[in-house]
Amino acid sequence: MPDACGRTFDEAFLSGYLDQALVQGDEQRVRVHLEDCVSCRALLEELASVRDATMSSTFDIPRNDEWSEAPRSGASRLLRGLGWRLMTAWIVVMIGFGLWETWQDADNLFERLLLVGGVSGVSLLLISVFLDRRQAMKTDRYGEVRK
Repeated sequence: MPDACGRTFDEAFLSGYLDQALVQGDEQRVRVHLEDCVSCRALLEELASVRDATMSSTFDIPRNDEWSEAPRSGASRLLRGLGWRLMTAWIVVMIGFGLWETWQDADNLFERLLLVGGVSGVSLLLISVFLDRRQAMKTDRYGEVRK
């Protein structure tokens, strides 16, 4: 579809032309169009300046101690470990209580089988994921990589 300037190709071809990523026929078509079209030449120059600015941009790499989210002190490590254990125990107790109440309120065998089957299936899946992650941690070549 032609553009207002008479361009018969997509604007993305200008970016491809700039990156020298077009096949010969498309590259020639863009080059011939650019000879006569001031607006597309201006757009190509704008794309080139954006690309140059992007390619020349730099960023600061954080130091290792800024990158890590691990606890920084022994006390913090201890409190975090205790907090996770307490939360895990609370979740297990709450789920157990909920299952017990549901089991007691179930009117028939079918409801109880659905409960046991669903909980057992989810539990087995979670245990398998846990075991796989534990095994992967033992053999992970990149476990010590911090950046």
